[in-house]
Amino acid sequence: MAQYLYPKLAGKIVEKYGTRKRFAEEIGLSENSISLKMNGKTGFSQEDMVQWGNLLDIETVDYGLYFFPQKLQ
Repeated sequence: MAQYLYPKLAGKIVEKYGTRKRFAEEIGLSENSISLKMNGKTGFSQEDMVQWGNLLDIETVDYGLYFFPQKLQ
């Protein structure tokens, strides 16, 4: 099974909120839900991308860089 990485998204979360926990609190999700998304266990909906993008100051044109992961074999 392939693994996915979201390094730019993870970096942006730390840059803006310091920790995933603080970001989870701000976005109204559990830390576990954030972890599942960041580890490729659950996907990002369009609504997720818009909400996260707004909170993390990610421009719509840059969504591909942040929400479409790097795949590891």
